[in-house]
Amino acid sequence: MQGACGNGVALMRPVYDRVRALAQSAHDHTLGEDGMQTLAGRKVAVTGGWGALGRSVAEVLAGQGVRVVLIDKAAAPAGLPPCELALGGVNLTQGAEAEAAFARAAAALGGLDGLVNVAGGFRWELVASGSVETWDAMHEMNLRTALVASRCALPHLRGSTHGRIVNVGAWAAQQAGAGMGAYAASKAGVARLTEALAEELKDQGITVNAVLPSILDTPANRADMPDADFSRWVQPAQLAQVIAFLLQDGAAAVTGALIPVRGRV
Repeated sequence: MQGACGNGVALMRPVYDRVRALAQSAHDHTLGEDGMQTLAGRKVAVTGGWGALGRSVAEVLAGQGVRVVLIDKAAAPAGLPPCELALGGVNLTQGAEAEAAFARAAAALGGLDGLVNVAGGFRWELVASGSVETWDAMHEMNLRTALVASRCALPHLRGSTHGRIVNVGAWAAQQAGAGMGAYAASKAGVARLTEALAEELKDQGITVNAVLPSILDTPANRADMPDADFSRWVQPAQLAQVIAFLLQDGAAAVTGALIPVRGRV
């Protein structure tokens, strides 16, 4: 019996070796030269693509071999990071416009593996001296854009085996300070959207997470807070690295998470 078993193993050795080689090849395809996971060949749409964070996300993803489509409400400027397609003039609060943009993105990329919802805005305004319209504007810019973009991306993400949605929330939404009410309320909505959509999609192979930055070190924030210690803030590239991780296979078990990225604030 030992001889027969030994002969069987010998006969099967080429099969074992081939299976092992295929498995190793698949494993190596997701690793860079340093042995770290990469996103090479993935197809990702980034909204708010012209802003400081959108550009950083595009640069980090392109550096990992991702094929990126950038989407923004403004016309496309010169000097954008490497991308397959830049779609300007897209109002992501309008379903028809957003649907057409994501159809173009998926067509250009040959599908879609991920969506990063960066589009949004900020206004500091006291409740007593401010306006109700500011609350409406923050809702439109921060929550509605993420909701509409996610809905329009979903039909394309369902065709991927690596479906990912990463939203940009805000640490300020955990407890709003004076003047932060409208902004924090809209970003709290992004957090609830993230949790609800993650639960909705958890059995469909699509993860949904959010990053919660404190203060990003951008030219606009430096201009608004010139006396602050900028070294304590979060660099856009640092936040982009966290977003890139959430798009990787290594984060496949993470969904519905709200991840603080606070720097030293």
